[in-house]
Amino acid sequence: MVLKPEPLFEAVEGLGAASSGGSASGAAAVVLLSASGKLFRQRTAQRLAEFERVVLLCGRYEGVDERVAEHLATEELSIGDFVLSGGELAAALVIDAVTRLLPGALGNEASPVHESFSGDKGGVGRISAALQVVEDAAQAAIAHGAAPLLLDWPHYTRPADFREWAVPEVLLSGNHEEIRRWRMRTALEKTRRNRPDLLAGRNL
Repeated sequence: MVLKPEPLFEAVEGLGAASSGGSASGAAAVVLLSASGKLFRQRTAQRLAEFERVVLLCGRYEGVDERVAEHLATEELSIGDFVLSGGELAAALVIDAVTRLLPGALGNEASPVHESFSGDKGGVGRISAALQVVEDAAQAAIAHGAAPLLLDWPHYTRPADFREWAVPEVLLSGNHEEIRRWRMRTALEKTRRNRPDLLAGRNL
């Protein structure tokens, strides 16, 4: 099944997100969810959060008429190297990732800054000689507009000791500088272990 262009064009135009010629208005992004699209990343969510409106188009089975991709959508996005029956689940993912970046969505404005894929973990530029190699590479990347993307650092809750697995002592020390350095180091270690591709070519 392939979705016809007419209802999709009429729906988007009816929302005022596109002109009758099919081109999107400057304040709106018209995103087609497609396995053939560019990979959706955190930086994509950050960019979409800047738009006044985001319209998500979901195909089904074989997708949509190619003229939708060429003349209506401002971009095609994929959430990964796999295929779904439709774009609805992918759209839900995009909605969540973008909405949580909007002012007031999380309550704490710092929350989306200190998490996976957000770039600066609060330690770049202030880490000690023990992490100097990380600082130098990170600062060089920032200078070129490409802050290193690190996964989030580990998080712990109470109790401090669970089945003989203890929370790292540094987190209980109250030493904010040591805690910050620990977070930076463990974020880097986790990224190396789980997503080494994020560090490719960065000499971290």
